[in-house]
Order: sequence, then structure tokens, then C-alpha cells
Amino acid sequence: MSAPIVLYDIPATDPKRKAWSPNTWKVRYSLSFKGLPYKTEWVEYPDIEPLCIKIGAPATSTKADGRPYYTLPVIYDPSTKSVVADSLNIVRYLDKTYPDTPKLLPTGTEAFQAAFLDSAWPSIGFHVFKIIISRTCTGLNEPSQTYFRTTREQTFGKKLEDVGGEEAWKELDAGLGKLDSWLSANGPGKDNLFTGDTITLSDFQVASLLTWAKVVCGEDSEDWKRLAGLQNGKWEGYLAQFEKYAAVDI
Repeated sequence: MSAPIVLYDIPATDPKRKAWSPNTWKVRYSLSFKGLPYKTEWVEYPDIEPLCIKIGAPATSTKADGRPYYTLPVIYDPSTKSVVADSLNIVRYLDKTYPDTPKLLPTGTEAFQAAFLDSAWPSIGFHVFKIIISRTCTGLNEPSQTYFRTTREQTFGKKLEDVGGEEAWKELDAGLGKLDSWLSANGPGKDNLFTGDTITLSDFQVASLLTWAKVVCGEDSEDWKRLAGLQNGKWEGYLAQFEKYAAVDI
């Protein structure tokens, strides 16, 4: 590799918690796990679309009015001059381009992993989002904070401060409880990873959602302690196993 991969991410105001986005955390974890050198370029929300158009990153979906929708994560790999968007596509690219690194989509697992990535947001991520949406917003720099508040309040039809509550906690508990039951099916000693003993992208999906909550709320906050303590404290230990891959270049 001639130069580090560039990872585009959205910054928070606090340098100690600068990386917060769960979507980019999936790629950050993946790059670190694979031992691939990378550097972060920080992009405010209003600048994401102009950046993607400039570097040739494809839109990842379509807006309600039919216009292309550009999102992060995006990487630029100077070794191959490739620009790749969307966390699943990025991990596919990394597995293929760097075959000597540990695979995060092992042969025979991609279908179920893609299905899990799709289901993780409505069953877990969306409820985390509702609980911490206001704090996610206030932790952003001004250009991103205004964009985030405007777009999310349009989505919810209410102030961010009015989103969440005990109903969201109840739904999150149910979603994490189901996930815990899936992991527990691997048996004792193998219930902290989807495959039992090998880290995959699905594990980083869950870790990224937990990291998001921990970073935004703060490690000593009551909400993080409450989340980490669900399912008899399952999630604090689950996240701790990935700490070695959680370094952030700020």
C-alpha cells in the first residue's frame, strides 16, 4: 500500500469523542481489524453531497423527490484510485482488494450478514437513535447541527427533544434481547460473536451502534450505564472485546 486509505467521517465538537457516526464506525473498525493504514478526513453534513460529487462517490439511495442521496461512509484508496461508498460495499472491496487480511465477509456468510445489517437498524439502531438523537445533534459543529436538526425534525414531525422516552427503551430492550438470544445459541464461551469465534462485519455492526451510544452519552452517563446493563450487563462486555480496534486519528 503506497499511501493510507482515506476515510471520510462527520466530526463531533469534542475532540475526545470526535468519531461518533455508527455507519462510519463500521468501516473504522474494519480498517483497524485488517491492519490497513488509513487517515480520516472530516466532513460536515452540508458538505457531504458536494464532496461525493467531486470525488466521484456514488449516491447510496434516492431522496423522496427522486434526487440522489449521498451519505458517508466513503473511502478513497490511493493504491487503486478507487472511491467506494456504503459500509457493506466498502468491506466487500477491502476483502477483495486485500485478500491477505482477515475477511469480514467469509465465504458463505455474506447473505446472512447482509440480511442482518438490514435488520439491525429497525430492530436496534433506530431505538438507540430515538434515545440519543437530541444529544447527537448538540454534539455536532454548527453547520452539521443545523442540518441534522432540520432534516430529522422534518422526519419525526416534532422537536428532537421530544423524541424517545421510555417506549424507545422498551423497544431497544426487546431488540437487544432478541440479539442476545441469537448469540447465546452459539453456546457458552462463544456467545459474543456471530460465528462463535471469528469476528465478522455483523459484530462490528453491533459494536458500532453501542459505540455511538457510549460516545454521545458519555461513558459515565446514566443512559450508557442503563444500555450497557441490559441483558444482565451483556453489552458492556460485548463492546470491550473490540476496544483494540477503536483508535481514532484526531
